[in-house]
Amino acid sequence: MSNTQGSSSHGKLVAVVVAAAVVIILAVLSAFVWPGWAIRHDAGQQDQQNEQVAERPSTPSIDAVALPEDATELLKAMPDSVLNFARTAADASTDWSDASPLEEYTMTYSTGEAAEDVTLTVAQWSTADSAKAQYDALAGALSGEELGAGDVKVSGETKGSYVARVDAADDTKAVAVWQNDTAVFRASGAEEAVMDFYMAFPL
Repeated sequence: MSNTQGSSSHGKLVAVVVAAAVVIILAVLSAFVWPGWAIRHDAGQQDQQNEQVAERPSTPSIDAVALPEDATELLKAMPDSVLNFARTAADASTDWSDASPLEEYTMTYSTGEAAEDVTLTVAQWSTADSAKAQYDALAGALSGEELGAGDVKVSGETKGSYVARVDAADDTKAVAVWQNDTAVFRASGAEEAVMDFYMAFPL
């Protein structure tokens, strides 16, 4: 009688263990084989990781060209570098002379790869209204697909506007124009380079 009870108990124990093992196996299979249960393919997170991998370097690999000793305050305010773009040229300009700016310059910012060069034109006026008139004229002349637009804010206060568009003459390029108080800026070059450059530009 005792041997019979022992065999029965042992059999029940084996059955319980087997049943538990089956449950665990089914759980594992459902978690990793059954679509969408335990493994989540988060497309947004993957895209974000891909963007981080492809993120542009924050420092240039080439040296910036020094400004002339008699550089004005406006020219001195221009950054030596933006992300991995270093200033490689800075010259007086007359592109916007019809709008009578106080001063105007054209600069080149480069990564060392000519295809990524960004040309930056900057000028300053005596009043914000004069600068806005020039911004409006430049922005109104852009006809390519819009890549971005909005207000330029400084310490929470709106100081101007910006717009970026595909270059209508070459859809691999872009032009960004923005006003910051009495100064107006225009950046042009390869689309990705311009977008990265103007979004990181400190002024």
